[in-house]
Amino acid sequence: MKKGAKGFTLVELLVVVAIIGILAAIAIPQFSSYRKKAYDSTAKSDLRNLVSAEEAYYADNQVYVDFSCTLGGTPNRTDLGAKCSKNVTINATADTGGQTWSGIAYHKLGTKSFVYNSSTGKITVK
Repeated sequence: MKKGAKGFTLVELLVVVAIIGILAAIAIPQFSSYRKKAYDSTAKSDLRNLVSAEEAYYADNQVYVDFSCTLGGTPNRTDLGAKCSKNVTINATADTGGQTWSGIAYHKLGTKSFVYNSSTGKITVK
């Protein structure tokens, strides 16, 4: 290089590119797993909202009802006030007398399904 010339050498630029490549190789798989966890959290949140809606409906009518919503579309029952987010599917089934119900929710791009049973009052991972 000429005396007083400014700039980076080819070796310096190659080192920087290599470091960026290593960081990207580490970060991209982690980012993918974070996205899947977020999708799963969306499905679980929608199921929790359905639990609240079913309980409010039960308090007014003394009966649980069936509910379904596929991939964020229009639910079969709008009177519950429950909805499902984009790419989330929820199916809830009341027993014959309408005194208990169970439901399942999952996200199309997630890795887990979440199951609720009104007898136990718990959401479990399937």
